Amino acid sequence: MSRIGNKAIQVPQGVTVTIDGNKITVQGPKGTLERELHKNITVTIENNEIKVARPNDEALNKSLHGLTRTLINNMVQGVLNEYTRELQINGVGYRVQKQGNNLNLTLGYSHPVIFEAPKGITFDVPNQSTIIVKGIDKELVGQTAANIRTKRPPEVYRGKGIKYAEEVIRRKEGKTGKK
Repeated sequence: MSRIGNKAIQVPQGVTVTIDGNKITVQGPKGTLERELHKNITVTIENNEIKVARPNDEALNKSLHGLTRTLINNMVQGVLNEYTRELQINGVGYRVQKQGNNLNLTLGYSHPVIFEAPKGITFDVPNQSTIIVKGIDKELVGQTAANIRTKRPPEVYRGKGIKYAEEVIRRKEGKTGKK
């Protein structure tokens, strides 16, 4: 029995949800999101509540039940409030600048790294060592932040690189002299 899948999703005021076959569309003040749903899962709207149901207790349907409910809930929350992900840049000479919709990253390479924003994503750069990724699609915000992080992942000896704001880098001790 899926506890998450059985919970009803409350549709806030100002958000409209439409279901057309296996396609769900969520519109809100921040934008519009669409998603194709699996054919085994049925979604219904009653009294400003979205309910997700599965046909039987097969393993695939059980796993899709909670997943579908969570994805729809993320869509509803995203069009109401934007999702954000904060990244920090550590290292001498490492910095970021915003150029239009793109990021110009100086990460110790011989060339600057230009990162283009995907459609639906905006960047905030409050200072030279902080990047805030914003968007209404939670999956796209997380993937974009992960792609930025791969340009220079944090290294464990000096702590240089791009890391998530809440991430803790476990530092390693360097080589010790032979005695």
